[in-house]
Amino acid sequence: SNTTPTGVAEAAKWVTSEAKHVAVCVENVSAAADKILQGAAESHFSLAAWSAHELHPSQPTESTLDWLFVLDTWNFSFWSDTDELFAVSFKGKTYTGYWSLVAAINRALDEGIPLTTPAYYRTISDEEIAHIFRSSSSQAAPLLVERARVLRESGAILCEHFGGSFVNVRKAAPSAQALLQLVVEHFPSFRDIASYHGRTVPVLKRAQILIADIWGCYQGQGLGHFPDIDTLTMFADYRVPQALVHLGLLRYTPGLLDFLRSGALLASGDEREVEIRMCSIWAVELVRDAVAARGRALNAVMLDFYLWDFAKRQAADMADIPIHHVRSIYY
Repeated sequence: SNTTPTGVAEAAKWVTSEAKHVAVCVENVSAAADKILQGAAESHFSLAAWSAHELHPSQPTESTLDWLFVLDTWNFSFWSDTDELFAVSFKGKTYTGYWSLVAAINRALDEGIPLTTPAYYRTISDEEIAHIFRSSSSQAAPLLVERARVLRESGAILCEHFGGSFVNVRKAAPSAQALLQLVVEHFPSFRDIASYHGRTVPVLKRAQILIADIWGCYQGQGLGHFPDIDTLTMFADYRVPQALVHLGLLRYTPGLLDFLRSGALLASGDEREVEIRMCSIWAVELVRDAVAARGRALNAVMLDFYLWDFAKRQAADMADIPIHHVRSIYY
């Protein structure tokens, strides 16, 4: 329907006010903003960082939009149940986590598989999917059945409604919010919408990160220009909340900490999961406001990109902070 809720920030503010298991530590926002600004300055952090990653496209063309769409259709669930991680070997290097996905896509394209063509992937076989995601470790890629299903579904929708290319979806939307609405309305796997205390709560991790990746890939120009890019929120995954706890921006109750440390799986839609995700979004909104008050322009997308890289770099320092584990197609 046309009334799909996309007011993510407002929903995050409301969940934060109701939350029982997670608190946003307003008193630490100022110090965290200073620390992030200092770190961003020291690492010369900018939007150019997106294209600087060796596996990301550095010279995008119009058709790169179809690459980005496959990437973010599959941009979920890379953590492992065991100590061994799903891994992809590509051009002499081995990649895990998010980078294993990017490497798997690029490896398939290098092998001549037309993986970014919706007319091909709408009927892609389970065998082809298994080949694309073949692992160089003993750990298989998680949720392969779901990955096959959502890719075929998205391919069929693109072919039936958008002339067989995501380029036409992008061109139909004059703004980030219009594109967000279009993607969430037409593509079921992007409907990352929770229910919390009787209210509908949009989280929209993959739909928002798709738009952010387009912005980053095209460096905010041409197909990557969105006049309202600053209206996106951070993308609520399982890595950034850990960084926010580390920075003193989020606090988990002892009961929640014990539960997460036990390694137990949270069910998708559990109120604790919704609180972790939405409080993360609201914490980043507050940091963004604090950064703006210092005369610096870092929107929520940039803060998310920075915090995600920060979490990867600081992984050893944050080992004591448990990650919440949910097996979901949404993140």
